[in-house]
Amino acid sequence: MRLHDLKPRPGAKTRRKRVGRGPGSGRGKTSTRGHKGQNSRTGSSTRATFEGGQMPYIRRLPKRGFNNFVHRIDYLAVNLEALETHFDEGATVDVAAITAKGLANGKGNVKVKILGTGELKKKLFVTAHKFSAKAKAAIEAAGGSCTALIAASQPDAETPAEQPAAEE
Repeated sequence: MRLHDLKPRPGAKTRRKRVGRGPGSGRGKTSTRGHKGQNSRTGSSTRATFEGGQMPYIRRLPKRGFNNFVHRIDYLAVNLEALETHFDEGATVDVAAITAKGLANGKGNVKVKILGTGELKKKLFVTAHKFSAKAKAAIEAAGGSCTALIAASQPDAETPAEQPAAEE
C-alpha cells in the first residue's frame, strides 16, 4: 500500500445537502422547512429547552434548599502517603513546599487539607490549613507536629459571635 492508494471508506464522505435549488433537486420551494410557522422563518432558531412559549419545566418546579457555592472553601487534599514519598525525615512541610512538589495544584490562593490515607513513618513538621483527625494522629505518632493555618475567610473558632461593648 502506498500513500496514493489511501482513500476514505465508502460512505464516509457525503455531499452537502443543497436546499432551495429548484424543484428538480427534490428540496426546492420550502427547502425542507415545511409550510409557515416559526421554524420556517429565516434566522429563526430556538434553544433546545424551548417549550413553545409555555412556562418552562425548570420554572414550574419550586426552588428548594440551600446552595453554598459562593461561600464554600475548597481545600486541595494531600494524603500522608504523598508526604511520606516526597519529603525527607525531619523536613518542614508547608503549603509552599507542597505546591512546589506538585502535590496540590490549584488556581489562586491554594488551601490544603492533609488527609490520613497511607502510612507515615517519617518525623515531619507539617503546616497546612486543615488536618483530618486520622492524619493529625498519624503525624504526631511519628514524632512530628501539626500546625493549622486559619483561613482569612473563616471566622476564628475562639472569637465570640458578639463583640464586647466599648467602655464609656
